[in-house]
Amino acid sequence: PAVEAARIRLAKEAGKKIMELLQNNVRPRDIITEASLSNAIAVDMALGCSTNTVLHLTAIAHEAGISLNLDRFDEIGRKTPHLCDMCPAGPHFLQDLNEAGGIPSVMAELTKLGLLNLEAITSTGYSAGENIRGRKILRHDVIRTIDNPYHPVGGIAIMRGNLAPDGCVVKQSAVLPEMMVFSGSAKVFNSEEDATDAIITHQIKKGDVVVIRYEGPKGGPGMREMLTPTSAIVGMELDSHVALITDGRFSGGTRGAAIGHISPEAAEGGPIALIQNGDTINIDIHNRTIDVVVSPEEMAERRKQWKQPKPKVTVGVLARYAAQVTSGSMGAVLR
Repeated sequence: PAVEAARIRLAKEAGKKIMELLQNNVRPRDIITEASLSNAIAVDMALGCSTNTVLHLTAIAHEAGISLNLDRFDEIGRKTPHLCDMCPAGPHFLQDLNEAGGIPSVMAELTKLGLLNLEAITSTGYSAGENIRGRKILRHDVIRTIDNPYHPVGGIAIMRGNLAPDGCVVKQSAVLPEMMVFSGSAKVFNSEEDATDAIITHQIKKGDVVVIRYEGPKGGPGMREMLTPTSAIVGMELDSHVALITDGRFSGGTRGAAIGHISPEAAEGGPIALIQNGDTINIDIHNRTIDVVVSPEEMAERRKQWKQPKPKVTVGVLARYAAQVTSGSMGAVLR
């Protein structure tokens, strides 16, 4: 936690450990393996997760030459229990988690279900199993046991449908029970700012689905966090009545029925680019589906009329990035 003096000591130890690993010829690709990535996904699922986990780990795996797709996240998430209810979705903070035994205690609990590869080498130079040997939960109100989880499944869910053929992500641990299945009328915006303005000026009503598009890796460019509109929905007390979907991403502090990383993104001509105000959007997080109620014939006609917007940036690094970046489902890595 930020208030702990141990952070400074750990920072110094990290520098020493890097030099030690280098001297022992242990390289990042020795540590970043399929096993260690799977461990990371399982631990984050147990913590309640951030949707950014999908972006970061997919991109790291790509750099390491390891295949990691959305299906793997969903596979692990379906069998990993949610053990920690962390802020903002829950009442506990990192200070509480630290007092309860921290990440090693969470990992030790997950081993009871065989969810971790204990042989995976870690940045300590030891295996995951060696790192957590003898660790126990010190506060059961913060870290629950596998037979008493907050939820039987992990923090995030991967969804697909005619609105997101390549997938999208929701932090289901932060979604209210009454919003897990939702059907609403689309209110479409082509930027975060326009959506935020509509929310705070009371243009969004109960039963709406706020659609924010052209905020993906290519359309942004850069895939901004949609924290302001999601916070505004909560602040306006609409989080039990309104959903938000976007090809952009979210902060780890987001809560509510906020579905992001919709792929393909709007700037690449994904179905989200074809949604119109008033379209009915069906969301079923339990069954991992997200669909717009529009016939294939109508969608095909809309596609004929769609024109790709001009790039927001035409020179410099951002322009080159926008031209080469992939959608969120692939980690927003460069082609």
